[in-house]
Amino acid sequence: MSRPSGKHPAAALEKKIGYTFVTREFLNEALTHKSFHHEQAGTAPACNERLEFLGDAVIGLIVVEYLFRLGPQYTESELARMKSYLVCEAVLAEIAESVSLGGFIRLGKGEDATGGRTKKSILSDSLEALVGAVFLDGGFGTARDLVLGFFRERIDSIIAKGEFHDYKTALQEKTQLLYGILPEYRLIDQKGADHNKVFTVSVSLRGEELGTASGQRKKEAETNAARIALEKIAGRTR
Repeated sequence: MSRPSGKHPAAALEKKIGYTFVTREFLNEALTHKSFHHEQAGTAPACNERLEFLGDAVIGLIVVEYLFRLGPQYTESELARMKSYLVCEAVLAEIAESVSLGGFIRLGKGEDATGGRTKKSILSDSLEALVGAVFLDGGFGTARDLVLGFFRERIDSIIAKGEFHDYKTALQEKTQLLYGILPEYRLIDQKGADHNKVFTVSVSLRGEELGTASGQRKKEAETNAARIALEKIAGRTR
């Protein structure tokens, strides 16, 4: 199919993701939120929910395949935790923001007026729809290149930091077994601008601080503090 003449309204998005659509209808549909479709069904005969469903499956398969090929040192449960950590609304919305996806989504007037372009749910759903559209337009190999471009550094980072290990659950199980109580987490500091915050969290048991750590997200800081606490408890019980 030949490319249409003229510059597409989302040409800047195509440049950001490094892919130009052959069938522009796929791109139009991927960027059409249901609120726009409901208001302008004549010009937008479909919304992006079906493509979102497809893109969710495509992203999941590509990420799981990449994780699987890392090697047999990771168990099935660890692979599942890594996938769950990566393919979540917050991460997908973060990726969507990195390519300014919100500025290209076609929203209804009400949704647009209430900040729909920055809603994590809309951003993450639209990213999935975009991947689904690339898959239909360019095939699995093209979609794989796109998805791994989004995720490869994030995967390497969580492996390097050990973020996929469920240290919080492990600490909870350990303290219940040894002491019959649960650990308590406390946010003790947060610094930086909204897009670059650093959180510092402490974890304690019966008022005794077992670990303090920082992270770019509160959950990351809690995970790091739990890891330190587990090491401290392990040293006592050897």
